[in-house]
Amino acid sequence: MRLPFFYGWVIIAVAFVTMGVGVNARTAFSLLFPPILDEFGWERGVTAGAFSFGFLISAVLSPSMGKLMDRRGPRVQMELGAVLVAAGLFLAPYVSRPWHLYATLGVLVGGGSVCLAYTGHSFFLPNWFVRQRGLALSIAFSGVGVGSIILLPWLQGLIARGGWRTACWTMAVLTLALLVPLNLLVKRRPEDMGLRPDGDEAPREGRAAPRASNVVDPAWVAVDWTLGRAMSTARFWWIMLGYFAGLYSWYAVQVHQTKYLVEIGFSASHAAWALGFVALVGIPGQIALGYASDRVGREWVWTVGALGFVACYVALLLLREAPTPALLWLMVLTQGMLGYGLTSVVGAIPAEIFQGKHYGTIFGTIMVAAIGGGAAGPWLTGVIHDATGSYTAAWWIAIGCSALSGAAIWLAAPRRVRLVAGRVRA
Repeated sequence: MRLPFFYGWVIIAVAFVTMGVGVNARTAFSLLFPPILDEFGWERGVTAGAFSFGFLISAVLSPSMGKLMDRRGPRVQMELGAVLVAAGLFLAPYVSRPWHLYATLGVLVGGGSVCLAYTGHSFFLPNWFVRQRGLALSIAFSGVGVGSIILLPWLQGLIARGGWRTACWTMAVLTLALLVPLNLLVKRRPEDMGLRPDGDEAPREGRAAPRASNVVDPAWVAVDWTLGRAMSTARFWWIMLGYFAGLYSWYAVQVHQTKYLVEIGFSASHAAWALGFVALVGIPGQIALGYASDRVGREWVWTVGALGFVACYVALLLLREAPTPALLWLMVLTQGMLGYGLTSVVGAIPAEIFQGKHYGTIFGTIMVAAIGGGAAGPWLTGVIHDATGSYTAAWWIAIGCSALSGAAIWLAAPRRVRLVAGRVRA
């Protein structure tokens, strides 16, 4: 087996495991949310705000993470994230006031997990693949789904038997023991090892590397994209808007769906399994849509994901009046198989538009908007519920955000900069 091909997929395998643990350490907030509310009696918006606050911290730190990646590579970022997440989980059981929750599950777990999640991996995984970029990223990101179906029901069982504090401590040990040694393997780009993306052979001495055949706009690609130059373009701001609105919709449902399902008549165990199955069915959906994005284009797949969240929220609205298994499965399938497909192109879209030596800084700044949307969704949804006593208005706002997100990515138009492999003429 050729070393370039082999090591690229080693990097994907490490990312698969890291995201399975790191992202679900953050997602577990949805399972911790009900027992924390029951124990302390805090307002729902205040409690859910801890998750949102972690996202805001992530948004503030994201540009600095990009600069760190450009200068030091991914290994420092990954190890830092694992230590912060573990520290937050170790300390969370000692909370007694809301600000303690914000500092532990918010700042440490939420802020630290961004290093291990979609943002952190999107800094460097696109460097390893070009023709198979969508497929490779979707396989790496599908680790979240595998981790969800394994970890979330297991954590729910720990909560039921030993309480939410036991679940936090156990997850902290797992994070440290598994992720710290594993991420010693990560590398920033194949060129750092004398390799090339997609498993291609490195050019021989004295022979030029083959030129990319997927470039549509040579003048755009020839620009040495810095953050300042990127921010002067409309494409940068369309991506910012699309990512903000897309992640608003994503995390509004992810944080609140467990409590919502319990309130409308489902058991806590059924609600936990629903959360896990969303990510499980997202595995084939992500991989299929990632593969499709390499054939038909990133905009189409982002649109499918946005429509998946629209259908998910419609199902949630209908579930209040008719809490049936059929509607529950509709919500799970559309959210997971379609909505989670956004992850397969979240790193590919800006990479194809602003690829270059300053990409980490540019992408980190773009993710300020994405993380801001992920923070706003849970917080505003909780505030709306506290004000109205219902999730109905919040679900309709999320539907509008999903539609806006899809439109914004079409206006960013990565297809007009670089074609995907399936669109390149032989």
